[in-house]
Amino acid sequence: MRVVAAMSGGVDSAVAASRALEAGHEVIGVHLALSRSPEAVRAGSRGCCSLEDSADARRVADKLGIPFYVWDFSDRFAEDVIDDFVDSYSIGETPNPCLRCNEKIKFEALLDRSIALGFDAVVTGHYARLHDGVMRRGIDSNKDQSYVLGVLTDEQLAHCMFPVGDTIKPEIREEAKSHGFGVASKPDSHDICFIPDGRTQAFLGKKIGLRPGIMKDQDGRTVAEHDGVYGFTIGQRKGLGVPREALDGSPRYVTDIDAATGTVTIGRREDLRTGAIIADRLKRLNPDIHGREFRCDVQVRAHGGVVPALARLVDDPDPVTPAGREKKPGEAPWRMELQLLEPLEGVARGQAAVVYQPDEEGDILLGSGTIRATEPWSARED
Repeated sequence: MRVVAAMSGGVDSAVAASRALEAGHEVIGVHLALSRSPEAVRAGSRGCCSLEDSADARRVADKLGIPFYVWDFSDRFAEDVIDDFVDSYSIGETPNPCLRCNEKIKFEALLDRSIALGFDAVVTGHYARLHDGVMRRGIDSNKDQSYVLGVLTDEQLAHCMFPVGDTIKPEIREEAKSHGFGVASKPDSHDICFIPDGRTQAFLGKKIGLRPGIMKDQDGRTVAEHDGVYGFTIGQRKGLGVPREALDGSPRYVTDIDAATGTVTIGRREDLRTGAIIADRLKRLNPDIHGREFRCDVQVRAHGGVVPALARLVDDPDPVTPAGREKKPGEAPWRMELQLLEPLEGVARGQAAVVYQPDEEGDILLGSGTIRATEPWSARED
């Protein structure tokens, strides 16, 4: 096959490209230029699309003897990832930009261009396993990235290859070292690539501006004021700005965000326990299970806990989500209702609820939805 290896400049994508070449495929390397100011993106191990990363990717491609190109998707990235991130926070959601980047850039923009140019598949360094259309978690439980691939469609997965998913990270580094790749010991990138200093609230403040509101406790008393709901996420404990005298000595957490009224609600940790989730913008779930209850495991953060649940796909006629986001044309007219069998803490609107079928050979990814509403665990106990 003729394949495009997405080369981020890190060790995982380097070994993925190498393995694709060793498997007999015709490989070209492509680095995605996602920032309009790439020289300002990487700071230590933050980021993944700087000039430094591009140079590292090129050196690996030269070592492998494969053609190398830089494809500029910075405008698409700004619109589909950065703008989506800002818009989501402005309506009280907590988005995952890496998940959105996979959905809109790596496996839509990149894949579409690759197919148009006559290539058969895109190769990436994600830690996930894909065989005959079935996706499973990566072997390395510490590096499993199937969660951020939960937004892909069956059609997209038919043109994907994940060569490193059957290997643990230390062995990937050793393999890179044996090939003489300079990135063998390069630190993993982390945090949000387009916020290299890690100051998310400051970034959002510049984009959204002041939108003053109030903070209330679980009894409805106003305890503080704030500059905008974008400065808070569900489960946040630090930086609440609550006067000491308003507390009884026990920790407080953000338990709810109402962007329409500018109200942030704080409560105790037990108030974070979620018992039910409603999700829309569904991806990849088999339509044959519509209307039938099924057992699954659900995960709501890339490295968060996993709990068992009972799920059901039901008709969803609402044209607008409770947070005010209009549904997009072509989205499935269903929503997913999840009754959790164990509580999850800190579940927020805008996160992805990715569901798996437990399996001895590695959990099978069934699909995902974007969380639009939750119900507290206490409602079940009542």
